[in-house]
Amino acid sequence: INWIWVISIYMREKIIRALKTVFDPEIPVDIWELGLIYNITINDDNSVKVIMTLTSPNCPVAEELPLEVERAVQSVDGVKNVDLDLTFEPPFEPSMMSEEARFSLGMM
Repeated sequence: INWIWVISIYMREKIIRALKTVFDPEIPVDIWELGLIYNITINDDNSVKVIMTLTSPNCPVAEELPLEVERAVQSVDGVKNVDLDLTFEPPFEPSMMSEEARFSLGMM
């Protein structure tokens, strides 16, 4: 068993659970289900890199939401530090949402 891999998978699940506590205030769905998180990388030293987007570049919470995401990831036991990159490539579109999110928003 590769224990580093097992620990990484476990930490990734905890990070996802933490991200599911963060909501875009204009949409009653968490940012994970919205598809705003593009990538999570956990390095050997337990530093975490998150690449995310917003629903639009003019999002009213463009300054607060990334800070909330950073705090949520940092709250996970074992995470040493968080490097968050905000990108708009590719731009967010509703097809990025999970089936659960589309159902919650009446889009199915």
